[in-house]
Amino acid sequence: MSIVMQDDVSSNVLKRMKEGGFDFARFHPIEFYAIFPDEERARMAATNFRGESLNAQVTPREDGAWHLQVSKVMFATYYGIGDFEQDLGSVVHPLGGKLEGWGVTQERKDLLPVG
Repeated sequence: MSIVMQDDVSSNVLKRMKEGGFDFARFHPIEFYAIFPDEERARMAATNFRGESLNAQVTPREDGAWHLQVSKVMFATYYGIGDFEQDLGSVVHPLGGKLEGWGVTQERKDLLPVG
């Protein structure tokens, strides 16, 4: 029996990254996002995500909610991203927050100066 990857948002994004020439052999800062109804709960969640390869930032949104951005330096893999999203969700959901996805900056080689 073979394992079939779900056709979900993460797999589609990773597929587009591959088509765009993303370097999967390097570590990258992957950004994960969550929304909270208030600053206190967003900051409580942020304290769980600090360390050598982690950074967390809390900022207000125009709609009165609070945005948590957690950056983790890692390989961009389907299972690695899924595992971290699950860990983040286990902190975010009990505090009344909601996961909002992930992203990574991709260098465009065709825009880099030559010579």
